[in-house]
Amino acid sequence: MAAALIVGTFFLVLIGLVIVFLFGKFFNLWLRAFVTRARISPLTLIFMSLRKVNPNVIVDAKINAVQAGLQEISTAALEAHYLAGGNVTRVVRALIAAHRARIDLDWDTAAAIDIAGRDVQDAVRTSVDPKVIDCPDPRHGRTTLDGVAKNGIQLKARARVTVRTNLSQLVGGATEDTVIARVGEGIVSAIGSSETHSQVLANPSLIAQAVLRKSLDAQTAYEIVSIDIADIDVGDNVGARLQADQAEADMRVARAKAEQRRAEAVASEQEMQALTQENRAKVVLAEAEVPMAMAEAYRSGLMRAESNGAASAGSAG
Repeated sequence: MAAALIVGTFFLVLIGLVIVFLFGKFFNLWLRAFVTRARISPLTLIFMSLRKVNPNVIVDAKINAVQAGLQEISTAALEAHYLAGGNVTRVVRALIAAHRARIDLDWDTAAAIDIAGRDVQDAVRTSVDPKVIDCPDPRHGRTTLDGVAKNGIQLKARARVTVRTNLSQLVGGATEDTVIARVGEGIVSAIGSSETHSQVLANPSLIAQAVLRKSLDAQTAYEIVSIDIADIDVGDNVGARLQADQAEADMRVARAKAEQRRAEAVASEQEMQALTQENRAKVVLAEAEVPMAMAEAYRSGLMRAESNGAASAGSAG
């Protein structure tokens, strides 16, 4: 009985020492959380370390959230996001920035954006402070958007698009490249629908207005604030070049037809020459038959003469 009491006392002392050691290890973190009203118990800190969660990251994030007035973020949600591979600190900072800017962004949406691989903090920053993107993107090798007005004059334009993040569409929405492609297509289409290039040069804002009316930011992660034509230059006279190419093509067709007619005439001439040679051969054959016919006639005449002579002598005797 005494041995069992000693063993039990020993285990209790050992457990107490472990608890004291762990509490001492996380005492500073717990004290920080306590004085900042973050409400994280010592046992929670101990269990965090057992679950391979960095208590320092969770405590710092919870303190920042509480001090910023975000009381609804629970410690369990922070731990779950950390275990899922998310950046807890970045998400909390994004929520604080959104809260200060009065942007509607909750924890679940921010965590989903972060897990999806998007920089949620940069998204909130862009939502507060819109950014400007070039269209077309010079990183892809093109520097201008080329469109042809109805009068055949080519215009080369560059635009600057001001966008801000659409947080509700950030998960699953199209990226910046899609916005650039849509705006580029809209600008080229607007130039092509202009009667003359001089109309576009006189009022480039017509292009921007036509593009904005198409709601090109639908189903994208950005909202287009404005479209500004940064530069527009006159390019080639595409209409005149096309007419010249058409004239060249028509001339080639005419030459081909003339060559065909010449070849047909040469062939017809050859046929007539062959027919002439054939007729000449027939004439020669016919001329060759004349002496033969004359000889035959002559022989026939002599035979009749001799026959008539013999007949006359017989009648005389």
